[in-house]
Amino acid sequence: MPLVSQDLGFSGQNPLALAALFTVGFVASSINAVAGGGSLLSFPLLVAFGVPPLAANATNSVALWPGSLASAFGFRDQLARTKRHLRYLTLPTITGALFGAWLLTHTPERLFDFVVPLLVLLATLLLAFQSRIRKAVLGKKARVPVALGIALQFLVSVYGGYFGAGMGIVMLAVFGLFIEGTLHELNAMKAWLGVAINLVASMFFLREGLLWLVPGFAVMAGAIAGGYFSARLSQRLDPDKLRRAIVVLGIAMTAWFFRAAFFR
Repeated sequence: MPLVSQDLGFSGQNPLALAALFTVGFVASSINAVAGGGSLLSFPLLVAFGVPPLAANATNSVALWPGSLASAFGFRDQLARTKRHLRYLTLPTITGALFGAWLLTHTPERLFDFVVPLLVLLATLLLAFQSRIRKAVLGKKARVPVALGIALQFLVSVYGGYFGAGMGIVMLAVFGLFIEGTLHELNAMKAWLGVAINLVASMFFLREGLLWLVPGFAVMAGAIAGGYFSARLSQRLDPDKLRRAIVVLGIAMTAWFFRAAFFR
């Protein structure tokens, strides 16, 4: 049962509810700009304010993609070194996102409830011990084959089209295995590919009629502001400290997802 009724929250366009959604959109997009996982805030709040879970998931994707675009624009100065990789990562990203969005409306949601915590935990550990894992597994080789990286990005995009919380952490971990660049440079590429994933999913959800306009636009307005300003601010942070912060966020997200999957 929602914490706030639909009429109180949106049919009457309650100012407090809209202000809360604007704020959570700002914070969620800020988290996405740095690492990923902002949906952990915006999705539950949409559900709490009376939006059905499936519609909340779709509305959340539609609302956050402009924030990803603002974040990508904020990271534009960091893209020069890694933008060449967008040429071969864009197609698998779009294809995976479309397939993930289709899965959302054609498979039981419970299935992904069990996969998500394991995926986020794996990505968090991969990001935390990235250099050690690379040396242990690859020996003298610097990177995994690009083809494997493309396949992994496709799988990440499938998940992103389905739900997407933690998608940024997974992408950063995958990029680190086959792309040379600082955390900020990888974040810039992640932001553009995140735009593609959320935009493709949004188009699919709009066609399915799953979007709730009023709460969606409230989250979207906050997401645009948060995405840009946080992208600019994060570039002033120390990359190692930023990586540790992302790992902490990933651990918290893992615990939240495990609780949601196994103790509800």
